[in-house]
Amino acid sequence: MLVEKRNSEVHLRPRFSIAIEENSEKLLQRITNYLKKNDCIYKNKIVDGHVFLDIPESKSHFWSPQLHLEVIKESDNSSTLKGLFGPKPQVWTLFMFIHFLLITAFLGFLILLYTRITLEEDIFFPSAMLIVIPFIWVLLYFLGQVGKETGRKQMKELHEFILSIIDSH
Repeated sequence: MLVEKRNSEVHLRPRFSIAIEENSEKLLQRITNYLKKNDCIYKNKIVDGHVFLDIPESKSHFWSPQLHLEVIKESDNSSTLKGLFGPKPQVWTLFMFIHFLLITAFLGFLILLYTRITLEEDIFFPSAMLIVIPFIWVLLYFLGQVGKETGRKQMKELHEFILSIIDSH
């Protein structure tokens, strides 16, 4: 019996959780065996109970998602499969780097504004930048939403693929 629980759609990285009445080791072994078959088109990597699924290179684009699955033991005869959709690690790193640069610039302009106020100099430029940077953050958020929407079809494809593996019990 599968019980799927989805979290809210607000997240940039959607998650799901599926309760499965099967031993966690057997479930992980079944997923591993299925993925090792020659006809599996998805790139995959399995490390210590974690399964990473990627869209094949021929269908992949900048916004293609990656599915991270974790098999968690609940009892001897039940387990939970937790899934997390996210961007490819390179895209996630790029976004985090840009956010780091923006927060550093924001703090720098905040210090510059304080310094110019203290020295009674012109405050137009640092004030303008303190207004522009939050707009860039909002723009990045919406860009992430556009990316998620662009990869939604592939997310559904990966989700249906993992459900087909689980249902093939």
